[in-house]
Amino acid sequence: MPSDPRGLRSDAPLLDAWLRFQENPPTPFTIPGHKQRRDLVGDLVAGDVPLYAGLDTMKLSAGVLADAEARAARWWGADVCRFSVGGATHANQALALALGADGGSVVVSRTLHRSMLLGLVLAGLTPLWVRPEVDTATGLPLGITPASVDAVLRTHPGATAVLVGDPSYVGTVGDVAALADTAHAHGVPLVVDAAWAAHFGFHPQLPRHALQLGADAMVVSAHKTLPAWSQAALLLAQGERIDAARLDAGVEATHTTSPAGAILASIDAARSLLQRHGERLLGEAISAVRWARERLAAVEGLVVLDGPGVDPLKLTLVLPGTGADGIAVERDLLAAGLPVEAAERDTIVAQVSLADTAESLRRLVDVLVASISARRGPPRPVVTGAAYQVTPLTAIPPRAAFFARHDTVALRDAVGRVSAELVAPYPPGIPILAPGEEVTDAVLDALSNARAAGVRIAYAADPTLATLRVVAG
Repeated sequence: MPSDPRGLRSDAPLLDAWLRFQENPPTPFTIPGHKQRRDLVGDLVAGDVPLYAGLDTMKLSAGVLADAEARAARWWGADVCRFSVGGATHANQALALALGADGGSVVVSRTLHRSMLLGLVLAGLTPLWVRPEVDTATGLPLGITPASVDAVLRTHPGATAVLVGDPSYVGTVGDVAALADTAHAHGVPLVVDAAWAAHFGFHPQLPRHALQLGADAMVVSAHKTLPAWSQAALLLAQGERIDAARLDAGVEATHTTSPAGAILASIDAARSLLQRHGERLLGEAISAVRWARERLAAVEGLVVLDGPGVDPLKLTLVLPGTGADGIAVERDLLAAGLPVEAAERDTIVAQVSLADTAESLRRLVDVLVASISARRGPPRPVVTGAAYQVTPLTAIPPRAAFFARHDTVALRDAVGRVSAELVAPYPPGIPILAPGEEVTDAVLDALSNARAAGVRIAYAADPTLATLRVVAG
C-alpha cells in the first residue's frame, strides 16, 4: 500500500489523488496502454498514472491540478503557476512565446541553457547578448552586471524583455534585484531561468528567490534540488509585465496533452514537503555542505567556491592548483558509486539537495580527498570555461538560420559562415555556437578546449564535429 510518511497528502491534492488511485485502482479503458499491468514489462511502469482519467476525470472535473498549481503560486508568492512535466526546457520555451512578436528582440545572458535559445527560434526573437563577468581566479562565471544590461537596453530600446540564468550552473549568484530594477526602468520584464534554485527563499541562509527580488517570471526545476521526479518543473509569474493569457497559451502550445500524473503529483508533494518541513531539511543539508566545504578547503591547492555569492547547496571544486585531472577523479567517484553532476579536467560540480545527509556528504568528501591526493600533480594555470570564452556574433535571427537551407562543410571551412545549428558543451548546456551566429576561430578554439577538458559536445548534427551545418551561401 502506498504511504504518506510525512503526512503531506492533506495539503497536496495531486499527491492525494495519486495515492487514492493506488489504493483503489480502476480497470481503465483509457491510455496508458500498460493498463497498470506490471506482469508485461515489469515494475518500470509502477506508479505511472495519467492526469486525465487517472488523477482526475477525463474532463478534469475535480480540478486537482488547478488546485495544486494555485497552492504553489501562493507558496512562491506568484500570481500564476504552471506545472511542467517537460522540465525547465518546456517552461523556458513557453516563456519565450509570451515575450514578444516575431521579429522582435530580447536581452539574453550568455549563461542561459540551450532550451531558451531554441525557445527564441520558436518565437522568432533575436537575442541581444550580454556576457557574464568571469572570475579570473577560477575561470567560472559570476553574475550579469546591471550596467551591461542597461547599456544594451539603451542601445536597443525596442527590446521586449531581459532573460538571465541565475544562479549559474556552478552555483554563483548574481544581483537579481538590481537586474529587475534595471529592466523595469526600461519598461520591460525580467525573466529568470532559476532551474537550479527551487530551494531558494525558504531558509534564512539561502538567497531569496527571483520573484522575491522583483523578477516578473522565473522557472525552477523541482527535480534538481527538491525530491520530485525527473522532468518536474514550475513556471511562476507575477505582475502585469507579462501577459498571463499569452503565457498560458505558450504553456499549452509546447506541453504534452498526456502529462504524466506521477510527475505532477511529485511537484505537488515536493511543494508540500518544502512548506511543512523544508526549513529543517534544508538546514541539515546546508550544515552538511558547510562541513564538506571546510574539509575540502584544507586540501592543498583546491579551490572550493564559497561565500555570499554562492548557492549554499552547490559544491563546486576548482582543481588546477592541485594538478589533479578532474576526469580521473570522476573515475574514482564512479567506482565508489558516487556520480557527480559534472566533471571536467579543471572543475567538479556536486549537486546537493534537501534529500542529502551528513553521511552522504562524508562519503563524497572522503573519496574526493583520497582521489585528489592520489592524482596530484604540478599545478597548472586556471583556464576560463569553454562556454564563457566566446563573444557571440549574431549575423541573422536564430529562426531564420534554423529554417534556412544549409550546407554541410568541414569544421575548419565553417569559419566565416553562419551556423545553422546549436552546439554546446554538456553539461552545462550553454551554447558555444547558436543558429544565426558567425563561426569564428574563437568558436573553434573554445570547442577544441572543451573537448580537451573532457567535456561532451552535444546537439551538433555531426557528433564527431568533423563537419558543421552552415547557412547555404
